[in-house]
Amino acid sequence: MDLKGHTAVVTGGGRGLGRAFAQALGARGAKVVVIARSEHELDETVASIGSRARAFAANVTDAESVGEVFRKIGAVDVLVNNAGVLGPIGPFAETDFDDWWRTIDVNVRGSMLCMHAVLPGMIERHGGRIINIVTSAFSPAYLSAYLTSKTALIRATECIAAETKPHRVSIFSAGPGTVATAMTNRSLHSPEGQKWIPWFRQTFDQGLTLPPERPAAMIAALASGKYDALSGLYVTPFDDLDALVANRDRVEQERLHTLQIRPLKASEVSAALTAIRDQACRART
Repeated sequence: MDLKGHTAVVTGGGRGLGRAFAQALGARGAKVVVIARSEHELDETVASIGSRARAFAANVTDAESVGEVFRKIGAVDVLVNNAGVLGPIGPFAETDFDDWWRTIDVNVRGSMLCMHAVLPGMIERHGGRIINIVTSAFSPAYLSAYLTSKTALIRATECIAAETKPHRVSIFSAGPGTVATAMTNRSLHSPEGQKWIPWFRQTFDQGLTLPPERPAAMIAALASGKYDALSGLYVTPFDDLDALVANRDRVEQERLHTLQIRPLKASEVSAALTAIRDQACRART
């Protein structure tokens, strides 16, 4: 999975998973650019990669700042949208709404601004890959801001991947699994995490966490181009990517690894509408 000659950008690359992703891409020969708000953490990431890496301190929710950074970077072959926040934990009705909305702003707006900055160039060059870091689209109580934002990003990935496939631009939703990071530490040990989402500890107690190298290897594999046939899909380190490629017809027919709603019983009208919508999802014009 040689990435020599490729420029890869990782947002939220100052620490945690972002740093692991940047290191994995750099180890495979890519020129790596990391973006985050903390210059000190960015410097540490760059030092861990070497001369192929450089950094820009920026807020991904600031359109002017994002535009300026990407103009300085130039052509981008791979974008990893990793910057994100957990947001408030607890009942929505008791949450400060500005705090709740800031989660949407960072996790959705930030990722979309970065995609919007690189896509014109990728489309013009007929090539490029975007990997959006998300989580499972499940719906427990008390994590509405985080899960709403990440689910929205999955759907946006599906829609935009359909638009860009004719231009040989691939976009993926990638769930990294549970890794010990500052975000998971807050979920485990903060008073609000212990009160409202105590179930989260089971992931650690049952040994279901992953070392950062596992999701980082998946990100590098998606960046390589080997799995471009999976563009638009949601994948995790637990998935056999080669098996998904081999079964792509079934995956597409059954709309596996995508968001979907299945009614108990479809009326004739709803069945007809579903058929039209399925046709639209499969269309590549």
